Amino acid sequence: MNWITKLERKFGRHAIPNLPAYIAAAYVIGLLMQYSAPGFYDSWLCLDAGMILKGQVWRIITFVIQPPTTNLFFFIFAVYLYYMIGDALVKTWGAFRFNLYYIAGMLFHVAGALAAYGITYAIYGAGISFHLGADYLNLSMFFAFAALFPDVQLLLFFIIPIKIKWLAYFDGAFFVYKIVTGLLPASVMHISGAEHILALGAAIAALISLLNFIIFFLSSRNMKKYSPKQRRRKREFEHEIRQFRPRTAPDCARHRCEVCGRTDITNPELEFRYCSKCDGAHEYCMDHLYTHTHIHNSNE
Repeated sequence: MNWITKLERKFGRHAIPNLPAYIAAAYVIGLLMQYSAPGFYDSWLCLDAGMILKGQVWRIITFVIQPPTTNLFFFIFAVYLYYMIGDALVKTWGAFRFNLYYIAGMLFHVAGALAAYGITYAIYGAGISFHLGADYLNLSMFFAFAALFPDVQLLLFFIIPIKIKWLAYFDGAFFVYKIVTGLLPASVMHISGAEHILALGAAIAALISLLNFIIFFLSSRNMKKYSPKQRRRKREFEHEIRQFRPRTAPDCARHRCEVCGRTDITNPELEFRYCSKCDGAHEYCMDHLYTHTHIHNSNE
């Protein structure tokens, strides 16, 4: 995914470092709002294409605070699950890639809502403006986690252990069924025109909403290097190098970060760059390239 690497090098310093925590906090705000002001979210904050076209552009961001459920017990479980998923993705991909994945999901949600509105309007003369929340956004995170950690086990109904990949297959099959049936003509499904508008709009919105998962995984050829198994092999390899390298041997590293001291030998997965703003040849890893204090000669 060379294009993502280029984006990370250019904009990586702007990534939100702990985005999953902010997402969980947004769900808490959404739940409190549902209890204190029922109907406010649906009236003013949800993803409503018709209202966005009328000028309520804040909805392209505020829709993400929709809580997964309003049941307090299941809410705690759901928020913990999504935080765990997001935190695992951050540790596997890095903060920038997770930021990019989540924000791309938000943008595709908006695109899906607008596309559903426009297409149903073109076919029936009446755009469907159903309310989209964060359900598909959460589903895209779940699919990403299942693709990277397929053998992680969850307790279904808090009793039955099941690997997360089987839950993902089930959700994926239901998702595909919903899209396919929504795209079929009304005569085939034996439903009224109004029901077909709803089904067609939902299918279009659902398909576009998960394009971030499709783009990140199905169209990428080298995503394996970010998988947990591959990262574990790298850590084991680094440990063996440190264990068997003679302690008295000179440091043969070609690159060393002047802030953290990591090298291309101790951390072969890192990339190193010289800072053009520092006087002299000073090299840093990508974690500190944009955050270090620049060095200037005192005689200048």
